[in-house]
Amino acid sequence: MSSPKKPEFTPYPPRGIFYYRFLNKSPYGACLPAGRDLGVKIFHAFVTSLLLIFISTGKAVSQTTENSDLTIKIGLLIPDSESVAAIQGAELAIRKANEKGGLNGRNFQLVPRSMEGPWGTGSKQAVTLIFEEKVWALLGSHDGRNAHLVEQAATKSQVVFVSAWSGDPTLSQAFVPWFFNCVPNDRQQVASLIEEIYDKKKFNKIAVVSGSDYDSKITMDNFLKSVKKSGKPDPVQFNYGNYIQRLNVLTDEINNTDSDCILIFCRPGESSKLVREIRLKGMNLPLFGSLMLLNEDEISPEDLKIYDNILSVPAGDWSVPELTNFTQEYQKAFNKMPGMVASYSFDGTSVLIEAIRNAGSDDRELIQKSLGRIRRNGVTGPIQFDDK
Repeated sequence: MSSPKKPEFTPYPPRGIFYYRFLNKSPYGACLPAGRDLGVKIFHAFVTSLLLIFISTGKAVSQTTENSDLTIKIGLLIPDSESVAAIQGAELAIRKANEKGGLNGRNFQLVPRSMEGPWGTGSKQAVTLIFEEKVWALLGSHDGRNAHLVEQAATKSQVVFVSAWSGDPTLSQAFVPWFFNCVPNDRQQVASLIEEIYDKKKFNKIAVVSGSDYDSKITMDNFLKSVKKSGKPDPVQFNYGNYIQRLNVLTDEINNTDSDCILIFCRPGESSKLVREIRLKGMNLPLFGSLMLLNEDEISPEDLKIYDNILSVPAGDWSVPELTNFTQEYQKAFNKMPGMVASYSFDGTSVLIEAIRNAGSDDRELIQKSLGRIRRNGVTGPIQFDDK
């Protein structure tokens, strides 16, 4: 299948086509990825036990479910009850599908579940969606750690799982055919950043600020490995956690490095506070970041505005007609502009709906195969899956 398109960059806010686009599906297989988090390994056994409980109590379903409901359910897993963007993006895709007649007279239905709570809640919610709600497919808009757990549940029960947010590249290293990813992973984003910063902009002295959360550390690790592999100069590293109450000190230290630009791998709230301090200090250094900075569920519209015309993120072939239509419909439905989370959730739901329609039934293997053959011009650009 086709390889990803050449990435481009654009300042934030985007004008027209924006964000690098590439979807990937993991190849067939069953081995666990090297370097998988110990907590995920331990929880792999817990997911297995959950599934066995459902089987032993007679709650499990066969490969083709006996679903007597009048709706076709798609499960959506979100981080917490405040994560409305993913729900709204998915709901809009569901609404459009039902306006076109659903499937054989049956409407599609979104079944969202929050993953907030003790560690492992997300896995329990995935199992509940699969065996009690009898969803035909799963969509995830959450972090990488939880995505691993959902991936395990989906794989063991043979239900397709489309990840619409996490950039963790190890998700596709599980080598199972039930996992699909509809966002560029960290390695792809990092490759774009390195090319833009080092090769195109000719910057050699880079200051990198990273957070301590799972996703930020994964992105930072991939960046450092790629820089070393490419033979580029090592960046000057800063950990945001060491400066939480003294961001003025962090910006002063960055300023003293005489860096050519600043690269940020932090959660949206942390990133916006840092950028606000950078602007307050009058530092005119170019700013770069990964897509995680623009999660509209974790940052207010006012805070997003501080990125205007100073932050560049990996970008690519977003479809102008599709984006225009989506933006107008989203504004009409929810009285606000869609962000990146909503856009990827809309596309992820749309490809699931198309795959289910093409399969024509709730046969999970048919849906999986249909999803692998998708060729769609989505809001975020051309959509098709490869074998990597």
